[in-house]
Amino acid sequence: MTRATWNHLLAEVKRMHEADAALMAFCPFPDDVTPQEVRHFHIPPQDLMQQEDGFSDPETPLRRAFIAAADLAQWRETYKDTDIGDDFMDRFGCYCLIGEGGAFHSAKMAAWVVYMPAHLHYPWHHHPGEEMYRVIGGAARFFRKDMPEEWLTSGQTCEHASNQPHAMETEDEPVMAYVIWRNGFDTPPVLTR
Repeated sequence: MTRATWNHLLAEVKRMHEADAALMAFCPFPDDVTPQEVRHFHIPPQDLMQQEDGFSDPETPLRRAFIAAADLAQWRETYKDTDIGDDFMDRFGCYCLIGEGGAFHSAKMAAWVVYMPAHLHYPWHHHPGEEMYRVIGGAARFFRKDMPEEWLTSGQTCEHASNQPHAMETEDEPVMAYVIWRNGFDTPPVLTR
C-alpha cells in the first residue's frame, strides 16, 4: 500500500503540474523520476496538516493525496538548531516528494509540499535553488526582496530567483503549497540575516 500511495500522489502532482502553464514554463515535469525508499519521520505539523479544517476553498484530489501520504513521509526540520523558535518548528510542515528524503528521485527537479496553519510567519530565507510555489489550498502573503508583496490563493504561483530573500505568512486561514526547485538541490535554505 505504501508504494501505491506514493504513486497515486505522483500521478496527481504530474497531472496538476503539466496543466499549469507557469509551472511548465519554469520547469517541465521531469521525465527521469524513479522511486526510492523513504524513512518516515514525524513532526508535530504533520498532525496539524492532517487535522486541518480551516481551508476556505474546496478540497481537491491533490490535497487529499498529499495528506494521505503524510503518514509515510520524511518530514523535514530544515531550521532545527537555529534561532527560529519553537512556535515555528511546531507549526511549519514540509516534506519532500521528489528529491532527498522523498519517495522519488530526479536529477532535473525537486518537489515538496509546504503546510502552514493560520497566523504563522515564515521568516526571510534564501537558497541557491531557483524555486516556484503554487498554492494548492488556502492563501498566504508572499514577500520577495525588491518586489511588491503578493497575496496568493489556490492556483496562483510565486517564483524566487537564486538566493533572492523571501518570506511568507498566513492570516486567518492556512496554506498548503506545492514547491519546486529546478537546480541548486545540494544547498538547503538558510535564514536571511
